[in-house]
Amino acid sequence: MRARLTAGLVVLLAVSCAAVGVAAVYELNGFLTGRVDQQLYDVGARYPASLEHRTPTPKSDHDGDEHGDTRKQSAGTFGARLVGSDVTNAAVVPSGAVATDQNVSLTVADKKALADVPVDGRAHTICVSALGEYRVLATKGLDGDVLITGLPMEPVQAAVHRLELVASCVFGAALAIAGVAGAFWVRWSLRPLSRVAATATRVSELPLASGEVALPPRAPESDPRSEVGRVAGAFNRMLGHVEDALTKRHASEERLRSFAADASHELRTPVASVRGHAELALLHPDPVPPKVTRALERIAAESARMGEMVDDLLLLARLDAGRPLEQLPVDLTHLVLDSVTDARAAGPDHRWTLELAEEPVTVTGDAHRLQQVLANLLANARLHTPVDTKVTVSLKTASSKAEGTIAVLTVADDGPGVPEDVQPGVFERFTRADRRRADGAGGGAGLGLSIVAAVVEAHGGSVGLESRPGETTFTVRLPADGEGGAP
Repeated sequence: MRARLTAGLVVLLAVSCAAVGVAAVYELNGFLTGRVDQQLYDVGARYPASLEHRTPTPKSDHDGDEHGDTRKQSAGTFGARLVGSDVTNAAVVPSGAVATDQNVSLTVADKKALADVPVDGRAHTICVSALGEYRVLATKGLDGDVLITGLPMEPVQAAVHRLELVASCVFGAALAIAGVAGAFWVRWSLRPLSRVAATATRVSELPLASGEVALPPRAPESDPRSEVGRVAGAFNRMLGHVEDALTKRHASEERLRSFAADASHELRTPVASVRGHAELALLHPDPVPPKVTRALERIAAESARMGEMVDDLLLLARLDAGRPLEQLPVDLTHLVLDSVTDARAAGPDHRWTLELAEEPVTVTGDAHRLQQVLANLLANARLHTPVDTKVTVSLKTASSKAEGTIAVLTVADDGPGVPEDVQPGVFERFTRADRRRADGAGGGAGLGLSIVAAVVEAHGGSVGLESRPGETTFTVRLPADGEGGAP
């Protein structure tokens, strides 16, 4: 905007200067040409008449001029005599010490131009090849001939060209000074808008998705009657509304987290009690009807499932609250080996493949939580793919200037893939690819992948998904060799 305003100011000034310069040059040219015309009217036809009759005149007639009858004409005065369309005489008054008239050699075009000069008592402009541009006046002679008197336009042109040069230099310097001064003036005038833009940039860089957000100081407000002042005021009011909304949202999230944590904590005891009583009843030595036994087994199984869900909710609540995790060296290669071994035992009908780096991959973090990440990813691949699906677990390190050294863990399968409508929210809580399986033995509450994302983020890493029919890949990236880590 500053560049456009400055450029617009300079362009307007340039147009104004050009208009003034053109008007000045045009006016000066007209004024000087008028002066030349007036001289022509004053001189009349005395000089061309003297060319017609070359006999010496008395000394008193020309005040001591013994070499031709120039009638005291100024240097450069041109005279010509025409009889019909033929030029009989053509000369010019010399300059300097030369006292005799100088004959002028005329071309055919010059003669035609002289013959075309109308005898109307007005001055006209012609160009004589040997002399340049002249202002000429044609009058009738005594012998029926035409006498033409001319004065050179070179002084007029020199004055006009000098004005053009001076005007160009002055206007050029004025434009340069105005451009520099205008740039500083525009920058100074738009300082409040620059502060608004800087504040908006700082706000755009804040993590507004969740958590408590502290907005930067408001943009300084200038004169509210100006456009910039109104923009700054409206922007500050908008920031106030945003801050109020973020504060209310954060308070609501805190209440929800507190509720989830308290509810999960309070549910652990009754759920464990129900499960314990069910298992105790199953151990009773007296005969129990088969239906009762089946009911007790279901109570125990569902109690165990509910206990796992409560533990998951409590873990998510703790991670949301920013509870720090352990920061110890963890052999990620060893965790992968153990997790794949457990997955083979739980899913023998799948084909499990390992691709490990030659050297052990070590990260800094919480071994138990990282083990949970691996278990959830492998369980997700096992539960949501058909029998004989190939699951490949890969672990390697990579380096980049932006991330440094990172551990890259991938879990890929050749199953049916994750539906496209589910992929955007696959790491959100209570998201299930197949809701019909939620109540079955293999179903879940949709918390597994959300726990993966929360634990990985708490370790300073990231997790992503790429899926299409026949190929699904979960990629976990964690800082390796002690770089990064959880906050």
